[in-house]
Amino acid sequence: MADDPGRSATPEDVDVLCGELPHTELGTSWGDMPTWLVSDPATKAAPKGFCAYRRPHATAVDPTTGEPFVDLVLLWAADRGAKAALVDADGPFFSVPHLDGGDTYLVQASRLGEVSLGELRELVTESWLRVAPPKLARALAAEDGTPRA
Repeated sequence: MADDPGRSATPEDVDVLCGELPHTELGTSWGDMPTWLVSDPATKAAPKGFCAYRRPHATAVDPTTGEPFVDLVLLWAADRGAKAALVDADGPFFSVPHLDGGDTYLVQASRLGEVSLGELRELVTESWLRVAPPKLARALAAEDGTPRA
């Protein structure tokens, strides 16, 4: 992938960015939902999801058409404040009542062009950090110089 952080993000960038993070694999969770997972190489703990391709469901419908969204990407924010900042901003990120009280939010893959590749990279990395084992998070911080808890 050409690494131009200023260019518009694409749906294909999601898989590329998720796959670049340490100890990740595309698997499934919540039944058969395609989900990017991070595993802990030091334990046999089950991998944890950090980016999922949400299936159309009655809990997430387009307010204009009343039809379920068909191209949703689900990500984890660092905390509820970060989620609120994203979904309250004038951008493609949103939440639905089904996700209230949690740190997850949604974006339509078809609207990813409204953000830059650099912003998408930050959001995917933040989502990974939310569930990654602390040792992996510290190792990533050492690589890129970004302080992480």
